[in-house]
Amino acid sequence: MLIPIAPPAFDVTLDIVYATAANLAGRPVYDRPAAFLHADAAAALGRAAALARAAGLGLRLYDAFRPVEAQWMLWQACPDPDYIADPRTGSNHSRGVAVDLTLDGPDGRPLDMGTGFDDMTVHSHHGRTDLASAVVRNRALLAGIMAASGFEPYAFEWWHYQLPGAGAYPLLTDRAAGTGLMAA
Repeated sequence: MLIPIAPPAFDVTLDIVYATAANLAGRPVYDRPAAFLHADAAAALGRAAALARAAGLGLRLYDAFRPVEAQWMLWQACPDPDYIADPRTGSNHSRGVAVDLTLDGPDGRPLDMGTGFDDMTVHSHHGRTDLASAVVRNRALLAGIMAASGFEPYAFEWWHYQLPGAGAYPLLTDRAAGTGLMAA
């Protein structure tokens, strides 16, 4: 049901933050650094990677499918519905149709987006104009690539994009999805 997202099939750099302790939970959420998406989102991500590459840039993927079990762990660490979807209503990550990502420059390093990934503050919101002009440009470039590829942004997180109509896709546990991201 879900497609593995990894090179060489997908022209992305995997930097799966939730497989490390360097995330808002302060501990690994996933047992291994892997990414999966629903076929519709995988196709859109492929288009985004091609557009980024045509601009001399790359995509760095921080997260994709997030099992419902993992959503509970993040909710316990940050129970703020502006930044973490309440697992009782479901995250679009748990539907396999959302991605967290950034752009890499020609040197392979992430472009400056003004905040780090998972910075749960107003400085991470889309459309901010009180940031350095290079940051505003980089965020707009990412937003343009993602929109042209079929994704829509989430207003509070510059790194989060999802397919329109995401609620029509079912919520998935790790077991149902067969990804093996979580400990058995």
